[in-house]
Amino acid sequence: MTLPILLAISGSLRAASSNSAVVAAARALAPPGLEVVVYEGLGDLPHFNPDLDTETPPAPVAELRRLVGAADVLVISSPEYAHGIPGVMKNALDWLVASLEFPGKPVGLINASAGSVHAQAALEEVLRTMSAELVADACVTLPWTGAKPDLAQLVETPELSNLMSVALAALARRAAGTAGET
Repeated sequence: MTLPILLAISGSLRAASSNSAVVAAARALAPPGLEVVVYEGLGDLPHFNPDLDTETPPAPVAELRRLVGAADVLVISSPEYAHGIPGVMKNALDWLVASLEFPGKPVGLINASAGSVHAQAALEEVLRTMSAELVADACVTLPWTGAKPDLAQLVETPELSNLMSVALAALARRAAGTAGET
């Protein structure tokens, strides 16, 4: 029997991104029985172009779709730029709009900054439009103030790790209910 899979996606390309730290912390804090796969190809995706979205899409797009299709649940942690979703995150979602792998996929959102509310709302709207199933108990905002948290702070600060653990447990329960269906 294979473990349910959670695909973790950071919406940032920055090397020291707090959103990438959230994704790494998801792997460290995941409950037993849930395999976490971190998506690393965000920067490799070509700009969305419907003319390229053929039966044989570009290799990075095919890989994203394969990973989404293999996942039972997704977690996304995305920064906010100019009150919106960063272009690279929106680009990845655009490549998934017409895919057969994404509709109905359970998704949790872990917001790394209490100050970025516009991107979170925009991301929720885009995901609902794409027919994602937003898992309410897996959508959290980390109450972090000051410098951006790194992996160690996310795992070792009880207030942060507890919130993340609750969100991940909700996704694990949802994944256990869908394992084998996706």
